[in-house]
Amino acid sequence: MTEREKMLAGQEYDSRDPELIALYRRARTLLRRYNGEGVDTLEIRAPLLQELLGYCGENCWVETPFMCDYGINIRLGSNVFINYGVVLLDDNIITIGDNTLIGPQTGLYTAHHPLSAATRMVRRADNTLAYSTSSKPVTIGRNCWIGGNVSLLPGVTLGDNVTIGSGSVVTHDIPSNHLAYGNPCRIIRRLDAVDERNPHVN
Repeated sequence: MTEREKMLAGQEYDSRDPELIALYRRARTLLRRYNGEGVDTLEIRAPLLQELLGYCGENCWVETPFMCDYGINIRLGSNVFINYGVVLLDDNIITIGDNTLIGPQTGLYTAHHPLSAATRMVRRADNTLAYSTSSKPVTIGRNCWIGGNVSLLPGVTLGDNVTIGSGSVVTHDIPSNHLAYGNPCRIIRRLDAVDERNPHVN
């Protein structure tokens, strides 16, 4: 089993594995180009985003600066909007459903480490230190709105039509059609489901 396979399977993996380092460097090259382009160069930015991400649906808009680890583990549905300064730490699969909005400075984190330093620090065969790392996917459904400065922790799933208030730290799954916020994030109330065949028009 390769380190990349271990990473995606949720097992401990070596983030300094040559294959993962190569994927990381590829992402950094594409991110430098993407973040360096202006908003008036959509014809350049859109193909870069398609190349960077594992999947990118139609009419997606990702503001800069934008950061991720590998890119290839990110799957965006159609009509996704991601605001300034968002970090998608895609050591595992990050899925964002159609029509979802993500506010500025929000982070989706798939990687995690043991809480105890005694188990977090690992000595390699060459006597260098590493950090024990594993990962869990993060999934966001369709028609969601994630406010600014929100943190979604490893393994979290949000259902469809979920709204997360700004500044929340989401540690557990939130079912479809709910408003939730807080630290830790908790369900506040149920929301109406959207009828995508006949959306409200201003």
